[in-house]
Amino acid sequence: MSTYAWIILCSFLGPLILSFDKKVAFYRHWKSVSVAILIVALPFIFWDELFTQWGVWGFTEQYLLGIYFGNLPLEEVLFFFVVPYNCVFIYEVLVAYFKGISLPNFSRVFYLIFGCLAIYNSVINWDGLYTFYASIFAALFSFAAFFSKSYWLQYFTLTYLVALIPFIIVNGILTGAVTSKPIVWYNENEIIGLRIKTIPYEDLFYNFDLIFLVILIHQILRYKPIPGQSTQKYPKDRSNSNYTNIEKSLN
Repeated sequence: MSTYAWIILCSFLGPLILSFDKKVAFYRHWKSVSVAILIVALPFIFWDELFTQWGVWGFTEQYLLGIYFGNLPLEEVLFFFVVPYNCVFIYEVLVAYFKGISLPNFSRVFYLIFGCLAIYNSVINWDGLYTFYASIFAALFSFAAFFSKSYWLQYFTLTYLVALIPFIIVNGILTGAVTSKPIVWYNENEIIGLRIKTIPYEDLFYNFDLIFLVILIHQILRYKPIPGQSTQKYPKDRSNSNYTNIEKSLN
C-alpha cells in the first residue's frame, strides 16, 4: 500500500472505531454525514482536478498506488471523504461532551479576525490561484458566521481549532515533513510562500472552507424534521440565548 494510502487509512481508523462510543453515538449520524460529505466532495474534487491540470499543485508518484481518476490519485479523492468525516466526528464529540457551551464573543472575534486575514491574503496575492480562491471563500464563510446568531457556529469554532492538531500532523506528512519529497507539492507561484513547517499557509483557509460547508450541511440535515417523530432539540439547555435559528424554525 502506498504512503499516501497509509496516511489516509491511519487517520480514519481512530474516528471510525470511536464512532460507536455510547455518549457520542456518531454512527447514528452516518446518514446526514454521508450526504453532507458527498455534496461537498463533488465540487472540491472538481476544484482539485482543475488545479492539478493547471499545475497549482501535484503529486509525487512514488508515494501513490497508481490508480487515478482523471489527474487525481485515488488517495486524493479519498481525502475528501475521510478528512470531513473525521472533522464532523470531532464536532459531534464536542457537542456530546460540552453541552450548553457559550462562547459567543470568542467565536465572533475568531470569525472577524479570520475573515479579515482571508481578505488580506486575497488582496496581496490576488493573482495566486490557490491563495485567492481558498481565501475569498473563507472570507465569505467567516463573515457570514460573524453576522449569524446560530448556536452551532460556536461548536464549529472549537472544532476547527481542535482539528488543527491532526491537520498539522497529516498535512505536514503530506507536504514533506518526514519524506524526502513532498507527497503533495505546491507551485510557489500560486501561493504566498508562508509555511507552517512544510504546510502552505493557504491550507488553513482551504481546510476551513471544506469543514465549514460539510458541517453546515450536516447540521441542517441533522435537525430536519422527520414525519411522525418528535424533533430532536439542541442544545438541551433551552435557556441559552444563543438557540440556533435552525432549531427555532423547527419549534
